[in-house]
Amino acid sequence: MTEPPGGALPFRLPLVAILRGITPDDVLAHVEALVESGYDAIEVPLNSPGTFDSIARAREAFGGRARFGAGTVLARADIDALHATGIDFIVTPNTDPAVIAHAAGLDIDVIAGIGTATEAFAALAAGARMLKLFPASVYGPGMVRALRSVLPPVPLLAVGGITPASLPAFLDAGCAGAGLGGELYRAGQDVSRTRGAANAFVRAWQEHAA
Repeated sequence: MTEPPGGALPFRLPLVAILRGITPDDVLAHVEALVESGYDAIEVPLNSPGTFDSIARAREAFGGRARFGAGTVLARADIDALHATGIDFIVTPNTDPAVIAHAAGLDIDVIAGIGTATEAFAALAAGARMLKLFPASVYGPGMVRALRSVLPPVPLLAVGGITPASLPAFLDAGCAGAGLGGELYRAGQDVSRTRGAANAFVRAWQEHAA
């Protein structure tokens, strides 16, 4: 397999599982299903109930098998609290150079949300190591190709509305991987549904990479 466009992600499987709305009581069962399906990058957004507790439980149980991050990070105070937990990475929905620089200064990997080339270069200048085009389903693969033509070799993820069917088009356009939200997990769903969706995305990735 060739290296993804823009360089390799720091994850074995270039798919970030986003567990928006997960609760501390539910997190271990769903993370177990994801890890068993091959996922090693799992994000719990801060606008989920008990995010810090969920991340702590998941890291304690599966920290040797996956990296755990917090999403929807908007403030430096949140980064300080997350740093104290030993978080592996953070994900922002927007481009806030001050927030990105603060996390980078603590040696936390940042996946910065961008929507334009201007935002992409601002995020990189602030210290982001990875970018996410959000919402990718609105921009489409054409935006990825345009960004890829001017960006330096940095991993770019497609996030927002990605499905197993649409994933290959974003990879062909130049994405190194994707973040998977509502098509993978919705708050309160059964673990069997998470496992089935997780496997469908893995199959889509494997078929594209073959």
